[in-house]
Amino acid sequence: MSLAKAPVVFISGGSRGIGLAVALALARVGAKVTIAAKTKKLIFWDLLRATPHPKLPGTIYTAAEDVEKAGGQALPLVVDIRSNEAVEELARAWNLLASARHIVENSEWTTASKFGGIDIVINNASAISLTTSDKTSMKTYDLMNSINSRGTYLVTKTAVPHLLESSKKGRNPHILTFSPPLEGNLTAEVLGPMGAYAIAKVGMSLATLAFAGELRGKVASNALWPLTYISTEAIRLIMSEEGRQLARDPSIMADAAFAMLNKPSASYTGQFEVDEIFLRKDQGYVEFENNLDLSRRKFELIIQTFNFSLRYNSKKLSEYGLVPFSELQEDLFIPQWVRDQVEQLRSEDPTSKGL
Repeated sequence: MSLAKAPVVFISGGSRGIGLAVALALARVGAKVTIAAKTKKLIFWDLLRATPHPKLPGTIYTAAEDVEKAGGQALPLVVDIRSNEAVEELARAWNLLASARHIVENSEWTTASKFGGIDIVINNASAISLTTSDKTSMKTYDLMNSINSRGTYLVTKTAVPHLLESSKKGRNPHILTFSPPLEGNLTAEVLGPMGAYAIAKVGMSLATLAFAGELRGKVASNALWPLTYISTEAIRLIMSEEGRQLARDPSIMADAAFAMLNKPSASYTGQFEVDEIFLRKDQGYVEFENNLDLSRRKFELIIQTFNFSLRYNSKKLSEYGLVPFSELQEDLFIPQWVRDQVEQLRSEDPTSKGL
């Protein structure tokens, strides 16, 4: 069984970055996509109206336009997936108009009402603060957990009745969550500098397994995580130009997500995939140039245009601000056994010697 015809998709955090890349991939096959995100002027991590972030491009409305241009249908919704617990000092900044549960349930209902059900839920929305305990306030801790683990659970729980209906209709329903593998790099050395974030993010992984068990045989629940840093707009904002050269374009996650959503939901569930490994082993990918950061792809075009012989020369690539696969910045949650597996797969692929 593969992707349903014109699948109905609910994506949290879909206004830019990985969420938008996945939305566009699905739009190209005629998907009906609900783009649910905060997309407002931020005061710290607040979520209000759908106005642009002052430093990050895109809102749910610009994303919806992109989805429709790509061939899909779009329903933009302002959604707060957090809990409704009052945080007095941030209440003015957040200006929450209703409880998270009320908003999320209405959003899911709106999606089902407009598009006739829900076939796919993609849990992409996330908050991040890579800080130690002395620099992590409990407000920040609660915020990350309410968006990451609780928000993922709430969105999924609310969508379950619609997903079960999708299963009855034979539409291959899926839940896909962007969270790290539980057999990941969960060591004291790795978790020490980012304990609060790790707790919140791994909670999303636990939810993935829980729903896989609960819905087994009817609805798939899987997780996907990047091998390397992904060059999202947020990463571009906080990383140097040099650092961004070590990240990949969101399209690699979109490619992997699309392939996973084409798997049979009755049997393919409870899986934790890493983008490059999944694409190489399951999809037979050997060409990853299209997954380079945009600035690197532009330079690669120049290289091809002038027929420079840099493709397999790591030293020259470095001189031009580019790096080979082996030097891409791997994600913090990626364990050594995954690194070893990637190295083995790349050694069998001659195109990996360059970009």
